[in-house]
Amino acid sequence: MIKKIIYSTALLLWGLCSAQAQQEVTWDDLTDVEFASKYFDDSDGYFLVPTFGQSVKALEGKEISVTGYFLNLSPEDGIFMLSQNPMASCFFCGGGGPESVIEIKFTETPEFKTDEVVTITGVLELNVNDINHCNYILKNANGFAL
Repeated sequence: MIKKIIYSTALLLWGLCSAQAQQEVTWDDLTDVEFASKYFDDSDGYFLVPTFGQSVKALEGKEISVTGYFLNLSPEDGIFMLSQNPMASCFFCGGGGPESVIEIKFTETPEFKTDEVVTITGVLELNVNDINHCNYILKNANGFAL
């Protein structure tokens, strides 16, 4: 009887922990977004502003996990990105749209190299108005190389 109670409790705890685990997201999941050009007085220029679809909005504030290419843009300033494409064909080089990169705010900076394929886990923040940051930001992030 005790074994049955312990087994049932362990199974229940496993189920609860699994429900709290991060959600694996693909780059296709992040394409539910449309962009419109908007003028910003501060910068005296036009920038693409996102309108996120319902499926992307549903991910906001949740812990997600995404696999992509690591971009080590300015480690001394803590500027890291995850890209759908390698550096030579990433968003900044014209190889994709703004939805194909995610800004990463690590809890501890890893030793990844540019273009290393990694999986990053963090809490998703959707950014609409701050042109100094990406539209997708993973906060409290950590990751591992594949």
